[in-house]
Amino acid sequence: MYRLGIDVGGTNTDAVVMQGSTVLAGVKASTTEDVTSGVIEALEGAIEKAGIDRSKISNVMIGTTHFTNAVIERKHLNPVAAIRLGLPATACLPPMVDWPEDLREAVGYNGYLVRGGYEFDGNPIAPLDEAEIERIAGDINAKGMKAVAITSVFGPINRAMEERAKAIIEARCDLPVTLSSDIGRIGLLERESAAIMNASLLSLSTRTVDAFAKALKDAGLSCPFYITQNDGTLMGAETVKAFPVLTFASGPTNSMRGAAFLTGVKEAIVVDIGGTTSDVGALHLGFPRQAATVVDIGGVRTNFRMPDVFSIGLGGGSLVRTAPSGKVTVGPQSVGYRITKEAMVFGGETLTATDIAVALGKADVGDASRVANVDRALVEAALAEIVRLLETSVERSRISPDLIPVIAVGGGSILMPDKLGDLTVIRPENFAVANAVGAAIAQISGEVDRVYALENGLTREICLKQAEEEATGKAIAAGAVLETIQVLEREDVPLAYLPGNATRIHVKVVGEMGGTHV
Repeated sequence: MYRLGIDVGGTNTDAVVMQGSTVLAGVKASTTEDVTSGVIEALEGAIEKAGIDRSKISNVMIGTTHFTNAVIERKHLNPVAAIRLGLPATACLPPMVDWPEDLREAVGYNGYLVRGGYEFDGNPIAPLDEAEIERIAGDINAKGMKAVAITSVFGPINRAMEERAKAIIEARCDLPVTLSSDIGRIGLLERESAAIMNASLLSLSTRTVDAFAKALKDAGLSCPFYITQNDGTLMGAETVKAFPVLTFASGPTNSMRGAAFLTGVKEAIVVDIGGTTSDVGALHLGFPRQAATVVDIGGVRTNFRMPDVFSIGLGGGSLVRTAPSGKVTVGPQSVGYRITKEAMVFGGETLTATDIAVALGKADVGDASRVANVDRALVEAALAEIVRLLETSVERSRISPDLIPVIAVGGGSILMPDKLGDLTVIRPENFAVANAVGAAIAQISGEVDRVYALENGLTREICLKQAEEEATGKAIAAGAVLETIQVLEREDVPLAYLPGNATRIHVKVVGEMGGTHV
């Protein structure tokens, strides 16, 4: 049986066919506006190159940047009713208070504050005002809103009020509802923002997932398909329709997981160099290190899990220019997907980072004779600037003085030297399609992040065990095989600023999907 991994990026759609731990074929196709035709072109190319019977493909895994781009570009977002359960507390900071004005307008500035919510130990701040929820339901229908986000103070500790409010809304409105406790962690405003953002994307997620399903059906594939999420694991198609925000940053995550798989290295810095930008992050136990702080998405602070990855404006299409001062700059402007027309080695007139790599004999693409006469001092200065940008970004991702390797992946990794400072660079086979490989090998995860009150005989060990069992149950429900499940993260942090003996416990487990052991 075979697996098909697809990664839909802003410039290219990559596809690989894998059998066990072997990459049989990898291809790149241009990403298309309708997405579907680009996906079909990539998967057809990979299947043809591998020479396999498509009926023996058991699973398809897809990574996509659709939902991140929608928020960043302020497109395809629906108006949302943002209901917060927390009065008489929290009234001074209404929903979306710190959002950029244009994004707030895109989702409609419809915030509602209602009596309810919980203390940290799960006791109510105030009883839920059900009559007010019913009044809001009427307002939602009158205004023609398309989705609802419900957030309770300390909702992840006690979901009861969020679920009750959802039941009242669903009884009166035929609309999808997002609960904050399904997505975010403890912080109220960040969790609320993640829930509102998720609700605004629900129509787009349904259209996108249905488009993927149609593309696969048109290609004669009847196997199940999954979408990669931003922790390097998978969601079923129906889960993606409900939680599109969990795909944010899944592209860099797929590249990092693919880099770990292709090299067998579990601890490293990964640099994924594309046409326009380079994504840089650290691997720990073969998975991207998670961001410990709030993450900015399109100008909004959110606190759902995200990889600790940052981007720099350096890629294969980056413009190489000489400033009036005589300093040579590389990027952040880029010719992007137009590189095959505008770069000098492809017959264009624009000097790019790829032209520099060819001029130095580091890459064999296009016509090297077209850059043979480029001033050598300019070429050397551009190389020095490229190396400086890469060294700076890698050092930013290091958290210890240990000499861990740097793994270079992505089509633009021809720019990477053999060493960066004191760190060795690894460029694995199939480096150009590492993102699709990362999608193809993705696993199933389960996660719990909650505050426990250590009282009535509850010990730290008992709470950790409960959290691990709950996370394992979530992973199995999502399709993981019990025997393959391993704990990836387990931490508990005593919360000295809360009354009583409280501790925050976070447990994450991963396991293989049935029939996809590698």
